[in-house]
Amino acid sequence: MAEIIHPFYESHRGTMEAAMRHRLDLAEAMLCERADLSDIDRIRREVMDEFEIVLNQMPYVGGAASRMSDFFMRLMGFMAISRVLLRHGVPVSVIGEIERETYKAQLLTMPEAERLASGHQFMSSENQALLREQAAESMTESHQKEFPEDFVYDFVEPGPVDSFEFGINYKACGFCKFAARHGDKEILPNICGLDFDAYATRGIRLERTQTLAGGASHCNFRFWRLAPDATSES
Repeated sequence: MAEIIHPFYESHRGTMEAAMRHRLDLAEAMLCERADLSDIDRIRREVMDEFEIVLNQMPYVGGAASRMSDFFMRLMGFMAISRVLLRHGVPVSVIGEIERETYKAQLLTMPEAERLASGHQFMSSENQALLREQAAESMTESHQKEFPEDFVYDFVEPGPVDSFEFGINYKACGFCKFAARHGDKEILPNICGLDFDAYATRGIRLERTQTLAGGASHCNFRFWRLAPDATSES
């Protein structure tokens, strides 16, 4: 049976498509200079057509009740960009550079106060409590049975000698599952690379020394608050 877009994602289609068009605007100069692509209008059409395919492939992991739905909606479009650029012979490393710089530029169009407020909320004790609950839920057999394509993760408390405020160990990754299912393993690391700017532009320092995509047993995310003067252009 052909895949169809889940109603939850359908309800957010307009916002996601607008974000994709914005990214293509921001990436245009880099696509010409670094990827040696001259017919940008063609690339735009191909990316938006591929994004339609990605929308139909995106797994439902609980909608608004799941924090991971937002990750899929914000980042899965880069799978479409990667697929198209790869077909045009652009090296994976160059694709990753273009996507990361594009995403950072897009994030920085958001007012600084709004970005920092989002980061403050993420690091708050209230959100940490919610993360603990959701992490525990993600590990249950019933949740994994209902949403087999979802992320599975532990909340990590800092030990006596740790300097980070809290951490998350992802034991299973929705993007990894998606890439394995749809043949995107080659471009998967580019998605991982987007995380650092996503947090830094919100005033959060992320350290991660291993990933599931790189063959590790888990992705070890560790979070700190950045100093105020390190956030606007990080």
